[in-house]
Amino acid sequence: MKTKNIINKIRNIGIIAHIDAGKTTVTERILFYTGRSHKIGEVHDGEAVMDWMLDEQERGITITSAVTTCMWKDCAIQIIDTPGHVDFTIEVERSLRVLDGAVGVFCAVGGVEPQSETVWRQADKYFVPKIAFINKLDRIGANFFGTIAMMKKKLNAEPLIIQIPLGLENKFTGVIDLINMKQIVYSDEAMGETFSTEEIISDYIDQANEYREKLIESVAEYDDEIMEAYLSEISIDKDMLVSAIRKATIDLKLVPVLCGSALKNKGIQPLLDAINLFLPSPVDIPPIKGVNPETKDIIECRADDKEPLAALIFKVSMAEGRKLSYLRIYSGTIKVKEDLYNPARKTKEKITRILRMHANKKERIERAGAGSIVGIVGLKESSTGETLCSIERPVLLEKMEFYEPVISVAVEPKTHADQEKLTNVIEKFTTEDPTLRCKTDEDTGQTILSGMGELHLEIIISRMKREFKTFVNVGKPQVVYRESIEREAEASAVFDKEIAGQRHFGEVTIKLTPLSRGAGVKFVSKLPEGKIPEIFLPAIKKGVLEALENGALTGSPMVDIKATLIDAVYKESIGTELAYTVSASMAVRKAIQNGESFLLDPIMSVEIFVPESFTGDVIGDINSRSGQIESIEHQTGSQVIKASVPLAKMFGYSTSLRSATQGRGTFTMQFSHFDKR
Repeated sequence: MKTKNIINKIRNIGIIAHIDAGKTTVTERILFYTGRSHKIGEVHDGEAVMDWMLDEQERGITITSAVTTCMWKDCAIQIIDTPGHVDFTIEVERSLRVLDGAVGVFCAVGGVEPQSETVWRQADKYFVPKIAFINKLDRIGANFFGTIAMMKKKLNAEPLIIQIPLGLENKFTGVIDLINMKQIVYSDEAMGETFSTEEIISDYIDQANEYREKLIESVAEYDDEIMEAYLSEISIDKDMLVSAIRKATIDLKLVPVLCGSALKNKGIQPLLDAINLFLPSPVDIPPIKGVNPETKDIIECRADDKEPLAALIFKVSMAEGRKLSYLRIYSGTIKVKEDLYNPARKTKEKITRILRMHANKKERIERAGAGSIVGIVGLKESSTGETLCSIERPVLLEKMEFYEPVISVAVEPKTHADQEKLTNVIEKFTTEDPTLRCKTDEDTGQTILSGMGELHLEIIISRMKREFKTFVNVGKPQVVYRESIEREAEASAVFDKEIAGQRHFGEVTIKLTPLSRGAGVKFVSKLPEGKIPEIFLPAIKKGVLEALENGALTGSPMVDIKATLIDAVYKESIGTELAYTVSASMAVRKAIQNGESFLLDPIMSVEIFVPESFTGDVIGDINSRSGQIESIEHQTGSQVIKASVPLAKMFGYSTSLRSATQGRGTFTMQFSHFDKR
């Protein structure tokens, strides 16, 4: 029982939002008010604790998700501050995979911006309960209720307003707490540490009563006890209301909404209270499920130290040349020098250190239990998305999905010394970042780095120089295309050769069929039973998939194709796996030549914010880039243009937009899908 009580007091949360909504500023205030840091680090000064990388400090953005732990009242809050820029969306994805709750931060001026939608959907995908914090209420143009309306429309969320602002813009002084029916007023002189809780002033009492009524009505829909009290006009006890809100939040029915201004140190302490009150502990969410790798039986991993170990590596960092793996422990405990088992690789791993993380600072601990998020040193082979468990009870947790890169650059070492270091440095980066890919161009011998966007690759090149003193010449960014075929094609191939004194024979016929966009690659066998031994089918599939990795036009991967094995010939004693793999690969390459290949462009979803007077010029420019306008929405003082544009046409767009709008237009862009231009 003691363990459960301790785990009850853990909150694993992520701070998620669009770039520049104030995530890191909110986190810095949380660390200050919980006593975790002794001064407030500002993003604009390059001193934020959670933005510890030099590139983060210079650019004023979060690039890598940082982990820290702090105490608020009787709860241990383990926080992951995630990036807001779309190029680093994998950092958000893998953080949400291991978190129990999230705080969505929204700018009261910008409202629900594009990347806010993306990260919210990512949280929905993993069934993560959320609370919302509407930030920047002191800014000109702040619109609290407008942001609430956008949450309903764009996020399909059910916002539960538990606070309303006390004034707006330069008159914003605090918040009105609708649960306790009090106003919380902050002094501008203090650093937000002191505030007064007072009776609600007469100017706001009617509005507070109105929204308190709406609050109770919303909660009553999900709680019979509240509904009964509400209909009977019985006074509703605060503890009863908090309990009902907590349950509805954890059940993903409601999203409690708070407000404030992190930069002006207003509204953070009530947000901390809300994290404790409404977001789940590891024991409040359903046990994570895995499978036994041998029997395929479903295994439930309960949040309890006494259970067998089940933990997921959600991130690997190669800082300071050492491999540091970030681990979420779902059940059981880990101890220093203990042997763990990786069921995916069927290998044992030994932990040499367990670290409690505070951004890039580390505190050594001897053990960690269920619900913990820790760093561990000593893993040799295990990588991102893999499971660690006890040898006695092997369990495989669901693997993580990673995005495909859409842009690439060629890199060449500047000196012979750089040449020697480059391979090792790139290996470290690709270990750290699953969305970064590297290959050698067979024709030119160049090293090609592929990533999620121009900024993503720019940061990698910058880190090569800063952290590893490796200098490279960088080619112009190139689009990473995909290829597909226009029509059905069929081909046969025979491989019959003697290698090292053994004869290898394989003959197959493959038919390639085009599929709809986004269908990926499929392999099916239509061979009659007994035509060839079953053991050769995996070898044929391997040959097919390898051949589809390089198309006929640019060598890009082939997609949206179904490969059907329609015939094969088997000869006793000389039929081998090697021969069937090679013959399948040859047959596919022939079929590709006959299938009329074409290129698929990465199509980007672009959202452009422009003053109304420049709307026509911007639309004309998008049309000239082969873009398709999807919608134009009016927002206070500006138009929001949504469009789909091929990535190849978007290079240098930020300069064009600035020129066309006298520097007043902004845009965001993220990968949408591959399609024929």
